[in-house]
Amino acid sequence: VCFGAESAPRGKATFDAHCAVCHGVTGDGQSLEAPRFFTRPADLTRGIFKFRSTPSGSLPTAQDLERTIRRGLPGSGMTAQDHLSDVQIREVIGYLKTLSPRWAKSPPPTPISIVRPANIESLIAKGADLFKKAGCPECHGASGRGDGPSAGTLTSGGRPTRPADLTRRPLKGGDQPEDIYRALAVGLDGTPMPSYRDALEEEDIWALAVYVTRLAALGAQPVLTDDERIGREVEAMHQPGRRR
Repeated sequence: VCFGAESAPRGKATFDAHCAVCHGVTGDGQSLEAPRFFTRPADLTRGIFKFRSTPSGSLPTAQDLERTIRRGLPGSGMTAQDHLSDVQIREVIGYLKTLSPRWAKSPPPTPISIVRPANIESLIAKGADLFKKAGCPECHGASGRGDGPSAGTLTSGGRPTRPADLTRRPLKGGDQPEDIYRALAVGLDGTPMPSYRDALEEEDIWALAVYVTRLAALGAQPVLTDDERIGREVEAMHQPGRRR
């Protein structure tokens, strides 16, 4: 399936109707609604993406973009655009590729290999130990609730940002060990969350991933974050025909 820029003209119409209200008419994240959010809408003209299956510093694959658009980012103002058809999503991805020169200058992105180990359940205790040794509590807190000593000092794109509450479900990038492994392995570009591929062994990353899945047991029933509430309000105002 092709997600190329040849569908950009049709994709622009979809972007203007469904995305520009937050991301801005040029995709720079500077819409009238943007200042309402704690975590501002992404500036798509930078060509820097948090949620990818590709190595740090790389562009995302079309499938990565599709996953984010269709599923949204729980806990943020990015609501699921699951009302869009497969064709509309392909076309809007084609348009997104015209917003930053990085798409024309960079080689086609290649996802990392993700193969779940057979002994993953036996790695939980190792993951709990690594969580401490790798310095995760500094930002995420001892219990993973996003309340570490550095949590209030973090920035992304020059603006304050919060570390993820790892006890909350659903997580932005997905809740399965493979999803968490992916985030740990490639990092979240543009944020303080680094890639651990060069710092940890493969089994260690999987151990951390499976440990984080168990942190869900510590979380309370999730409530809407402020950004989620605002995102839904914005969507309701600009897409009144949608029912959620």
